[in-house]
Amino acid sequence: MTIFLKNKQTLIFDDFIFKCSIGTNGLTNNKIEGDKKTPRGIFGLENLYYRKDRLKKPETKLKCLVIKKNMGWCDDIKNSKKYNKLIKINKSIKHEKLFRKDHKYDLLIPIKYNFKNPKVGLGSCIFIHLTKNYKPTAGCIALKKRDFLILLKLINKKIKIKIN
Repeated sequence: MTIFLKNKQTLIFDDFIFKCSIGTNGLTNNKIEGDKKTPRGIFGLENLYYRKDRLKKPETKLKCLVIKKNMGWCDDIKNSKKYNKLIKINKSIKHEKLFRKDHKYDLLIPIKYNFKNPKVGLGSCIFIHLTKNYKPTAGCIALKKRDFLILLKLINKKIKIKIN
């Protein structure tokens, strides 16, 4: 089974249809760091990261990791070793902070785009995360919390996401 992005505001899995939002500048076959576009393709999903201080561990078959204050995701085009990987926050490395004041990353799943041997500059930090208002993202796919929790119950680590 595959999660399917039907269009800019519709994510489908099995018989479930979820409203979503994607990158401000739409979809692309040629993702570049900072272009605010969501990459096209078929990708695996990583683990579920969640804020234990804000919600209880969700029901899911995915491996669950608690987001800690020192966790970041490297988007530093000057750091080829850590680019598009989970890191311990370090002031000398540009990164996306996972422990945020807003609630966007209370639940997040990294999409395995540019993941195994990441090519610097081709895009990082592509997540499925939360939204309150369906505003466009920096390239991620965003869902309301209620829909995210439903999706978590349905998927497992073998599930792929197709974005086209």
